[in-house]
Amino acid sequence: MSDSAETISKRNAEVVRRYLRVFETKQVAELEELVAEDVLVHGAGFHGQGRHYPEGAVLTTGLSNCRVRVEDLFAAGDRVTAAFTLTYTHDRSGRDLTMTGIKSYRLRDGRIVEFWGETDLYGLLRQVGLVPEQVPPL
Repeated sequence: MSDSAETISKRNAEVVRRYLRVFETKQVAELEELVAEDVLVHGAGFHGQGRHYPEGAVLTTGLSNCRVRVEDLFAAGDRVTAAFTLTYTHDRSGRDLTMTGIKSYRLRDGRIVEFWGETDLYGLLRQVGLVPEQVPPL
């Protein structure tokens, strides 16, 4: 007897929650259990393949003490969509910086095999003064 759609959705939602917690724990070894080696990654005009991309995102230099707040999460079958806020400590200044994002994950056999998403990197960079408050007109 196969699992119900509701059971699969709940299990996949938990995988995504665990994946997001890795940003707090920095335990990238846990990604082996949660993310397929050949995961497809899409966002911000980028399309790549491989677990090393999410591992690199977890281990971002210059930002530490990540706290993840899941604002909304919706799971249906093999798809999970999450809206979240990441709060980091900026290592150089000691200030807290926030970045919001939305990602849509596709899972198979309890692992993330593909995700699409956007994070507000511009907003994060604006908080550290690396980009202007407003985009200048062309």
